[in-house]
Amino acid sequence: MKTLWPYLRIATALLALAALARQLTREIASAQAATTEWGRDIPTAVSNFFSFFTTLSGLIAAVTLLIGAAWMLRTKAKNDTEPRWLAVLFTFASTYMITTGIVYNVLLRSIPSHSATEQWTSETLHIVLPIVMLLDVLFAPRRHPLGWTTAFLAVILPLAWGAYTLIRGPFITDPFTATPYWYPYPFLNPQTSSWLSVGIYIAVIAFGILVLASIVVWIGRLRGRPLHWPSEAT
Repeated sequence: MKTLWPYLRIATALLALAALARQLTREIASAQAATTEWGRDIPTAVSNFFSFFTTLSGLIAAVTLLIGAAWMLRTKAKNDTEPRWLAVLFTFASTYMITTGIVYNVLLRSIPSHSATEQWTSETLHIVLPIVMLLDVLFAPRRHPLGWTTAFLAVILPLAWGAYTLIRGPFITDPFTATPYWYPYPFLNPQTSSWLSVGIYIAVIAFGILVLASIVVWIGRLRGRPLHWPSEAT
């Protein structure tokens, strides 16, 4: 497992980056082919693409997997655990990606995607990558135990993304419907539901991320060095 794991990480990261690159090129091509002024805005199409949490979590996971694979290959002759900063990075990436998979398959799978989305890119980012990140949590060798503070820190980025989404939304024209607002996910759209509903969704997702991050940290503590943890794991 120690020998094969870095190559699993590399293969998964390259597949994820290919899916993201393919989806981005289709978003740009869709904008170029649009017949309306709001649909032809390529900068908006690109910024919308990077405003999806799936995109952000996919990028973070892919980069983390590549960094983790490089570290494993560089230190393959050793048996020490991964450095603390890498363990923190994997905790964040795994939590975000697993959350993405759960939210998509529970809340969004039945909602039709727009024409620029291909099935293989969607399945890669919403099923394959979350599963691999979960497997990494459970089975990746040389795991480093972390303190519980890491779980709370994992919530910061999703909350910042949620604030960015709500602030940006009213200023963007939907490139497909021409409505004077755009939100990446229906449950974050206060124009079609209510601010109370949006607030509840954000609170539930933030709590879910905290729970998932705590589970990831807990597993890392069990798999790391259960008998003699370093001081930062207390």
